[in-house]
Amino acid sequence: MLLNINEANTIFRKSIIKGFFEPKLLNLDFKKSSVKHPAINDDGLMQSDLLHVFFDVDTGSDYPDGDEWFIVEMLFPHDVKLPDNLKGTDYFTTLSAGEDKTFWHHRELIRYKYGKSKKLDDALEFLESKYKELHELLEPLQKDLK
Repeated sequence: MLLNINEANTIFRKSIIKGFFEPKLLNLDFKKSSVKHPAINDDGLMQSDLLHVFFDVDTGSDYPDGDEWFIVEMLFPHDVKLPDNLKGTDYFTTLSAGEDKTFWHHRELIRYKYGKSKKLDDALEFLESKYKELHELLEPLQKDLK
């Protein structure tokens, strides 16, 4: 059976995520998320209901270097108005969740391989620090979500 580049990269990305990133995040007190992402079919992870991590294995998998990176999507699954200082590509942009419902999300490119050298631990550290940074920004909104 021959795979095209898109299929091969998708399989490789899923393997890296399932075999490395998910177990490592579970060891960092993440747990399976009960939230379903509007566009990503796989389950996500979370440390709290404020922010959920999903892995986008499809975007860019048709690139020749698609085996070196993937996109992580951090989802704030609440249909609330965010303060202006939390809006924009550095923080959160809107994501349609259907039926006049809007969530907020942040996307980051996670590069875990540079040429022949794998940088999995560096990528994990970046992912965890970005999650903490965004989570802290959202914490003041928690009281409004009850």
